[in-house]
Amino acid sequence: MRITVDDVRALTFDDGTPVTAASAIAPLGDGWLVAPDDATIAAWVRPAGVTPVRVLPPVEGLDHFSEPAGTKHLKPDLEVACPAEVDGEPAVLLLGSGSTPRRMRGVLVRLEDGEPVVRSGELGPLYDRVGRLLEVPADQLNLEGASRHQDTVRWFHRGNLAAGEGPASVDVPLGALVAAVLGRADAGAVPVSAPRSYDLGRVAGVGLAVTDAIALPDGRVLLSAAAEDTPNAVDDGPVVAAALALVDGETVLDIAALPEVGGRVHKVEGLALRGIEDARVCLLGVVDDDDPTAPSVQLELLVEFS
Repeated sequence: MRITVDDVRALTFDDGTPVTAASAIAPLGDGWLVAPDDATIAAWVRPAGVTPVRVLPPVEGLDHFSEPAGTKHLKPDLEVACPAEVDGEPAVLLLGSGSTPRRMRGVLVRLEDGEPVVRSGELGPLYDRVGRLLEVPADQLNLEGASRHQDTVRWFHRGNLAAGEGPASVDVPLGALVAAVLGRADAGAVPVSAPRSYDLGRVAGVGLAVTDAIALPDGRVLLSAAAEDTPNAVDDGPVVAAALALVDGETVLDIAALPEVGGRVHKVEGLALRGIEDARVCLLGVVDDDDPTAPSVQLELLVEFS
């Protein structure tokens, strides 16, 4: 597996404000919805520009959160963006990481007359079920990625080998998950099945952990992964490596390092599929460099299989 960075773009809103902490990306209309993990406002990246989309109400009057400001504990921590449908119409499903009780919400964004319409719901009982099935302590649960497999969402726990937790995933029916976010079904009744674990290895003694996932047409999955030296699911740490891993079920078929950009290791936290041609996969990746002042970077990635 060979990875090439074809283009690099710093993400800013049309008014020049930086899009920070980009952690997930999925198609919406003629563009891409980019979800941050440090805000209640997402970015709709379109050919005509980048516009804000409110996805959650302010928290204690705030829309942006950071460690320097002492507000990181308030953030909703949206880490997943997955294509979905609401009543047969395309939508984007956003999910919190579940690493604290504040981070257990789901959001659905769809278009009506070309404008985003947003619904959100509390999913705490579902996160509890996922944690129990994976046997992950509540203070270590960190659901950071998801891949869609027709009517199923494969939801990935990032894992942290320093805390004794490896990367893992569960399967959740997409329709039931959407219904729970919309309040049409009990979040605690959403089925959770098929626990899987993944051994992505270590770099410089730090375990590679899953940051997002994208399903390929043949059922295999491309995982973005980062080796971030942190003791828990909440604190940031130095990123010593970033990679893509190709997996089939629980079997890791290949791992390749993501090329450095500008001499830096970029932590890709969101993946979206742009297209596939023969043995070439075109992806968009968004980067969270854990800097509350710097614009997030969007990468165009080309993955070639030998």
